[in-house]
Amino acid sequence: MSTFYDVAEAHPDRLAVLAPDGRSATFGELAARANRLTHALRRLGLREGDGVVAIVHNGLPYFELLFATLQAGMYFTPVNYRSSAEEIAYVVENSGARVVVADADIARECSLDVPRFSVGAADGWEDYASWGENESSTPPEPRTAGQTMLYTSGTTGRPKGVRRALSGKPPSLHAIHRDLLAMMDVHPGPGVHLVACPLYHAAPGSFAVNAMHLGHSAVLMDKFDAEETLRLVERHRVTGTHLVPTMFHRMLRLPEDVRARYDLSSLTSVIHGAAPCPPEVKERMIDWLGPVVHEYYGASEGLICGVTASDWLKAPGTVGRTLTGVRLKVVDEDGAELPDGEPGTLYFSSAHTALDYLGDPEKTAAARSGEFLTVGDFGYRDAEGRVFLLDRRTDLILSGGVNIYPAEIEARLLSHPDVADAAVIGEPDDEWGQRVIAVVQPIPGVSGDDALAARLAEHCRAALAGFKTPKRFDFTEQLPRTESGKMLRRTLRKD
Repeated sequence: MSTFYDVAEAHPDRLAVLAPDGRSATFGELAARANRLTHALRRLGLREGDGVVAIVHNGLPYFELLFATLQAGMYFTPVNYRSSAEEIAYVVENSGARVVVADADIARECSLDVPRFSVGAADGWEDYASWGENESSTPPEPRTAGQTMLYTSGTTGRPKGVRRALSGKPPSLHAIHRDLLAMMDVHPGPGVHLVACPLYHAAPGSFAVNAMHLGHSAVLMDKFDAEETLRLVERHRVTGTHLVPTMFHRMLRLPEDVRARYDLSSLTSVIHGAAPCPPEVKERMIDWLGPVVHEYYGASEGLICGVTASDWLKAPGTVGRTLTGVRLKVVDEDGAELPDGEPGTLYFSSAHTALDYLGDPEKTAAARSGEFLTVGDFGYRDAEGRVFLLDRRTDLILSGGVNIYPAEIEARLLSHPDVADAAVIGEPDDEWGQRVIAVVQPIPGVSGDDALAARLAEHCRAALAGFKTPKRFDFTEQLPRTESGKMLRRTLRKD
């Protein structure tokens, strides 16, 4: 089975990474640097099962460290570069990392008691660029598969490390990833994958590295810009990318003449997930780009479902059927399994869900039901086996004994031309239990006032039941989303 290391041996001169700063590396160059770093890590005393933390922007060091650890049986933990020094220290301690690598601006703010290397000059940190330069560029023997150990986004509390057992086998592309990519028209051979999201997030990092395992080149953006994305697709003849729904919104808001200016015909696979995508938005993306907009459903804990554009058009709103090797069940509050069509909490099981939340056995136990695991999502499966998400269980609003799903109301609000982003939350109500509140980010130039609130209420009433129409509209300049598109609802709730 092909991996990055096989591609580097067979096609050493093929472009592997083009970084935002213009630096680049071929597969052969990147593999040689990764080999030196593997030997350097072992010289520091790291062995299989040890961890490396990286707090770096999208660039070559991310992939150098990733491929160094993935062939040494080590855990690689990328961390959000916007994290505070306290948050970084927490992850380093919680993960038990033996080495930390950080960009210089981050390193200068951190005091850590482990071997540490800075990308750029920082007092008290060793130089990353020269680290390992005297080591051998030959591969380690034997190669043993490592793991990326990610931390949950912390949308509902303090992040927890998602740790899987090491296989002890040579590195490989996991079968569930290979099958998902094949379904979404991503195949071995030359190709160009555009990275428009931060690599430290689960999905962008995973899809980028898996594309490279298949032999594709990775073109990196430092931050997302709608028109720049189109320009890069045309310039580099990009074949695939991973985006999130908020990016779709921004791309669709570009003027028609701007969208028509770029040749996007090279795209064969635009993959999205991580956050709900309003059906209207997805339909517009498919109308624009063609039937290349594919979707997956999963979390840091594992992949669950996938659906191609053509299959989604047959059942708009579905996140697809379970992937090969994945079992799914829908259960009620008592843990009893529900029949098709009945909504409940989704639990899934696969070889990929053999994991623990590091240092938190209570969270691990609470998320499990035998072999099955849940991330708290609420939804149902139809008679054809297609899965539909309604919302996260923790986001569900219960008003007058009726379940209200924020995602449905948010999708309606986002279809209004004056809305840039929207979040719907429940607020305590003495009579009804909870009432529906919308927090709206207007587009630039539109005032968040009573007139806009009235227009939005009318817009909601035209398509939604009266009890789903928000009882109040609050306005903000910026809603709190992660770069992967997840809404940090806990920062909006006042109860």
